[in-house]
Amino acid sequence: MNNPSMRARYMADAITTASPGKLLVMLYDRLVLDLVKAEEALGRDDRETASTQLQHAQEIVIELRSSLKMDVWDGAKGLSELYGFLLTQLIQANIRRDAAQVASCRGLVEPLRDAWRTAVSEASAVGTAARVA
Repeated sequence: MNNPSMRARYMADAITTASPGKLLVMLYDRLVLDLVKAEEALGRDDRETASTQLQHAQEIVIELRSSLKMDVWDGAKGLSELYGFLLTQLIQANIRRDAAQVASCRGLVEPLRDAWRTAVSEASAVGTAARVA
């Protein structure tokens, strides 16, 4: 898919047709990608790219935090606090241009992403089984 407009259309369609769980996993995937790209940019002293990636990562964390339904899930408060900590770390990493701090953030995010991916996959499998039965 080398045509940029076709790729943009595909991505827009993928997002608009995704379930809420899939959207959550997509956000986490993009967050991890932003952190990897920021680490790489800091490694080659490309401050502009690193800053752009870290700012986008911060936007994703803010979106994740604001989408939490505090009154629905007992664990939401703890996850909100983790997102707040992560946001602070990302801001500091951007100011300090600290690749190790970005890597530390990625170390927090990747297990969360994997857990959500598993949960969404299992929920989807249960839903499919229920429709078939």
